[in-house]
Amino acid sequence: MYLKRFIKQILPFGLIWAGFAFVYSLVEYGLLGQLDKYPATGNPYDFESSLLPLILGSFLIGLLQGACEVRWFRRVFENTSLRMKILLKTLFYIIFIAISLVGFSILNSFYNYEVYQFTDALDDLKRFAGNFSFWSTLIFMGFVAGIAIFFSEMIQYVGDGVLYNALFSKYHKPISEIRIFMFLDMKSSTAIAETLGHEKYFALLKQYYSDMTSAILDTEAEIYQYVGDEIVLSWPKDIGLKKNNCIAAFLKITKTIDGKGMMYEKEFGVVPSFKAGYHIGEVTTGEIGTIKRNIIYTGDILNTAARLEAECNAFNTRVLISGELYKELKGDKSFKFNRLGELLLRGKQIPIDLYTIEF
Repeated sequence: MYLKRFIKQILPFGLIWAGFAFVYSLVEYGLLGQLDKYPATGNPYDFESSLLPLILGSFLIGLLQGACEVRWFRRVFENTSLRMKILLKTLFYIIFIAISLVGFSILNSFYNYEVYQFTDALDDLKRFAGNFSFWSTLIFMGFVAGIAIFFSEMIQYVGDGVLYNALFSKYHKPISEIRIFMFLDMKSSTAIAETLGHEKYFALLKQYYSDMTSAILDTEAEIYQYVGDEIVLSWPKDIGLKKNNCIAAFLKITKTIDGKGMMYEKEFGVVPSFKAGYHIGEVTTGEIGTIKRNIIYTGDILNTAARLEAECNAFNTRVLISGELYKELKGDKSFKFNRLGELLLRGKQIPIDLYTIEF
């Protein structure tokens, strides 16, 4: 699961780099045409033989950048301002790109000489590095790295699901779909906030949501919104039901938070506990807003899920699942379902079946 998630996270970086490399090759070919040497450096040039190595090489560089972002930079710069993150990352990648260009020059010489001599490659490299073409290429690749950095940061701010849906205009026109929602709320949050103070409480929330990250990614959940101490997760029906992803998210979050109980106790004097309400049904999904656009869901399903979460205390349980969702779920060895009875929600004429899970 982790490898699949890791590949999914770094693959867009490789595609961005490969796409820009392809465009660069076409522009270069349009300018050089049938020439067999670069006019500025005299290095050999052949569009057909250099196209594939350039695209593949750029794709690998993109994957390396993606790996740096996912495995290193996001952790190192977690508490750094956006401006400083962009500056420091850019400096790093400029140095990295300069080293990569040296490698590209040697690789290009290897592909364009019938009899490869390392001394010839060094001569080509010297001419390339001493010419403005080297610096123009460095600037271009630095720009590509900047685009990838911006892409990475936007994913952090809006979520990959939201960004990809916007890019591919999935919800430009409203559509109806079946989705699963989980409203997860921290218990006794008001009392905790009064005890800790607003700054310490904010630090608690930041840590609390951060610790949910792996569970959210592992279960392919989409973060719909944060509402103070409440987080709303959503899944398309097929993804949420696959391997009981929607239930697994709650179990994984519970395991993670409970496993870090000593850390929370030491840092904040309290271990956060939470409750959740689940429901499934049809919603209308679409983009809304002019100055700031959001993808929103409308439908009674959200109100029902929120009310189920609010009723957890009354039923003395940490999670309430609607009968509609229960019918779609499959049993699992790690937990079992218990029926709690029926509940007539305000404004409803038909009571809803309630289920919970035993760990």
